[in-house]
Amino acid sequence: MTGAMILDPLLPWPVIWGLAGLAAVLVGLALWQRMTGALLRAGAALAVLAALANPSWQQEDRAPLSDIVVVVVDDSASQRIADRPSQTEAALQGLLARIARMAGTEAQVVRVPDDTGDGGTLAMARLAEALADIPRARLAGAFLISDGHVHDAAQAPDLPAPLHVLLTGQPQDWDRRLVVKTAPAFAIMGEPVSLVLRIEDQGRVPPLLAGVADLTVTIGAEPPQTFTVPVGEDLELPVALPHGGLNVLQLSVAAQDGELTAVNNQAVVRINGVRDRLRVLLVSGEPHAGERVWRNLLKSDAAVDLVHFTILRPPEKQDGVPVTELSLIAFPTKELFVDKVDEFDLIIFDRYRRRGILPMSYLENVRDYVRKGGAVLIAAGPEFGSADSLWRSPLAEILPIAPTSRVLEEGFRPALTDMGRKHPVTEGLDAQAPEGGWGRWFRQIDMAATGGQVVMEGIGARPLLVLDRQGDGRVAMLASDHIWLWGRGYEGGGPQLELLRRLAHWTMKEPELEEEKLSADAQGLTLTVTRRTLGDAPGAVTITAPDGAQSQLTLQETRPGLWQGRWDAPGMGLYRLTEGERTAVAALGPAAPREFEQTIASPDPMQPVLAATGGGALRLSDGIPDIRRVAEGRVAAGRGWLGITPREAFVTQDIRIRPFLPPWAFLLLAAGLALAAWLWEGRRLARKPA
Repeated sequence: MTGAMILDPLLPWPVIWGLAGLAAVLVGLALWQRMTGALLRAGAALAVLAALANPSWQQEDRAPLSDIVVVVVDDSASQRIADRPSQTEAALQGLLARIARMAGTEAQVVRVPDDTGDGGTLAMARLAEALADIPRARLAGAFLISDGHVHDAAQAPDLPAPLHVLLTGQPQDWDRRLVVKTAPAFAIMGEPVSLVLRIEDQGRVPPLLAGVADLTVTIGAEPPQTFTVPVGEDLELPVALPHGGLNVLQLSVAAQDGELTAVNNQAVVRINGVRDRLRVLLVSGEPHAGERVWRNLLKSDAAVDLVHFTILRPPEKQDGVPVTELSLIAFPTKELFVDKVDEFDLIIFDRYRRRGILPMSYLENVRDYVRKGGAVLIAAGPEFGSADSLWRSPLAEILPIAPTSRVLEEGFRPALTDMGRKHPVTEGLDAQAPEGGWGRWFRQIDMAATGGQVVMEGIGARPLLVLDRQGDGRVAMLASDHIWLWGRGYEGGGPQLELLRRLAHWTMKEPELEEEKLSADAQGLTLTVTRRTLGDAPGAVTITAPDGAQSQLTLQETRPGLWQGRWDAPGMGLYRLTEGERTAVAALGPAAPREFEQTIASPDPMQPVLAATGGGALRLSDGIPDIRRVAEGRVAAGRGWLGITPREAFVTQDIRIRPFLPPWAFLLLAAGLALAAWLWEGRRLARKPA
């Protein structure tokens, strides 16, 4: 209980001070006149002024409040490596036990989770949020259990008490990490592009492991390559992209015994491969209404270099016109089919028949070109069922069909097969059909499929479009020359350009049109896994986290041949996906997460904050420190101990106010003093001689 006198004036203070000044003048005048009752008159004036000030006695009943100590626990990714989780929990329990033994002191625990982006450890932001709910007068101190790498230390709140850091980790910790300093987003296929890498060592590296490291590079599905490279130097790595579209490069450094973590030993680089120029050779056997379809499709793409020849004058044609007067270009067969055949990305035969222009040895070159990775697309017309058919050449060894020599000429509507509804070349095309279905075609070459996948069928469910792989190359067979009717919009037309575009891109091995593919797309920490297959339902996908933990994800069929599933990852990093023989990788967050840039525990990032609050930093490997009370402004850290500042906060439970004197007492006192002054002065006057 405490007491204090308070004033509640009956008149405004300026009026009271004015009356006090007037009273002082009168008292001074009385003293100058040597009036014997001047002091009594001054006492009467003071009594009146005191009554006007209305003094009261205030008594408060106070209850002391406990001091609050905030304990901030860093649960970010860098705190989940090695033995730091157990070390952190042991330190938390020990710290809470020590605070609980201190009378009038309580602890509040605040945990710092992983940042959803790549902001790192935002411990000071969490501390500021916690302090918003704590009275400043009760804060006796704050403790941070962390590895010291706080990425928002500059935004530390203003603290009236010391902030201390309890460092996790061990003095002998060491770590090695892979840094991708520069990597292009786009590159031209087949041309080398340079990545700048760096391998860095931190902490106490064992002498036998310092200096060099083994770097493994994997591009897509190609076999990995391993190199021995120096540590601590920038490395320029030349890479040639194997295909167009997205190319995933996996880089990893071999983990060593005793290394703190292997999470930052790997990185994923995504580079989009762009073809410099697509070289396409189009050979038309004879002019027809659909010839311009292929030319318009290929010429509409500025990235395509088209070489187009139409056989207008076969060798057997004899009309007597001198060769010197012909304006036709001689067909450079040797240059195209011997010297430069491997330079083409795609060769298209459009209604081509053997007329002696291309010797069998040239067609053998085309066959070998396909097996080595090239692509051939044949659009067949009536000539394919004749004796001059390309099937009666070395190309028959790579064709997935066998013609019956019948040419069927009747109206029919092309349709997708069950396989065609799954195959990426034709998947979803039926959804683009106009009302009433696709327009009709009127010619089909009768043939039997001997291999590959039949994705479209025509008259009597006969194969219309057959796709196949031969060696490293691809072959497409279209058993009709009437696809141009779709382009003209006959009976509503059909997806002519889309079908031919996909067909051409599939033969040129564009990754998005692969029949068997496992891929993953990351949005934040959510992973969307996609499995495309022409077979039955795929098995569960095994997802391996950066720390080696495995999870199983069952996919659901969303469209024919397309299976998908969503999975929430526990944190950022490189995740590996496996389903049967198919593998994929997905990087959640940046290639080098900020949490793993510095993994060796250090108090350096927090030193400015510790100096400003008078706090200190101690390693938990030396034991959990004692907690002491220290006066404000005194040293708050020492060997084996850390201090908190008692705040002595309280809450007022009751207030009682009593007048210092009742009003009549002030009036009686003032009147008595005035009367005494009058009587004293009257008696003094009566004593004076006449």
